[in-house]
This record gives sequence, structure tokens and C-alpha cells, in this order.
Amino acid sequence: MEARMTHPVVVLPDAMKALLALSQAAQSDTVPPTMHQLIQLRVSQINGCSVCVDMHARELKNVGETDERIWGIGAWRESPFFSDAERAALDLAEHVTRLADQFDAVPDNVWDNAADHYDEKELSALLVSIAAINVWNRLNAATRQPVGTAS
Repeated sequence: MEARMTHPVVVLPDAMKALLALSQAAQSDTVPPTMHQLIQLRVSQINGCSVCVDMHARELKNVGETDERIWGIGAWRESPFFSDAERAALDLAEHVTRLADQFDAVPDNVWDNAADHYDEKELSALLVSIAAINVWNRLNAATRQPVGTAS
């Protein structure tokens, strides 16, 4: 597979700086980095971004996540390997990623469940993380970035 073009963040270096700053801003003192990585992997699976699926699965493996959790992220609802808080964040991530799939994009029960596990700062961090990975996925998918070449 060959990319359609040079990656947009390479063509527009300020975009790279902005996206890296956005991702950094999403980091929180109380939301574990692995939660962000789990979200990044799941959203990337939904969006069909092979670059990000590969990268975030490898990152999770490198920080000591088990194969069961990495492989199981696509079926987290049926998997015993995720906590209630992780499930709430993953559900939120799926709904925010699939905004157009239903009339009420993020139903109250999804939001309330996430809010039961995360305070406002943590929810903000999760939402910014979800938004950031969606941007990366869209850039990579649109330009057909092959695994191992995108930022």
C-alpha cells in the first residue's frame, strides 16, 4: 500500500504542532495513560485506521498490557478484562466517534455512566483524547497512510 500523498502534518508543520499539543493537553494526573491508549486503539479500530491500530496496540504491549486486553478491546463489552471505569470510557469513546449513527449521539445513560467514574477534569481529558485520535484517524485514512510510515 502506498500513501496518496505526504502526510498532511508533514506538509503543514503547524498542524503537527497543534495536534501534538492537543494530545498532550488531554493527559491528566488522574486518568492513566493506558486509558488513553485503550481509547486510541478502540477508536482507531472503529475508524479503520491501520496505522493507529498498529501503533497503539504496540504502545500498549510496550507498557505491559496483556495480550488479552489488547486483543479483547474490540469486544470489550463481552470481555472480563476491563474495569467498570474503563468500560464507561470506552462506551463514551465509541459514541463520540460514531456521532451520526444515532439521533441522540451520546445518550444520557452513556454520559451518566462515564460521569459516575470520572470527574469533570477527567471527562474533559477523555473527550479531548477521543477528539484527537479521531483527527489522526481521519487524516491517516483519507491519505491511506500505510503502517509504519505515519507520524
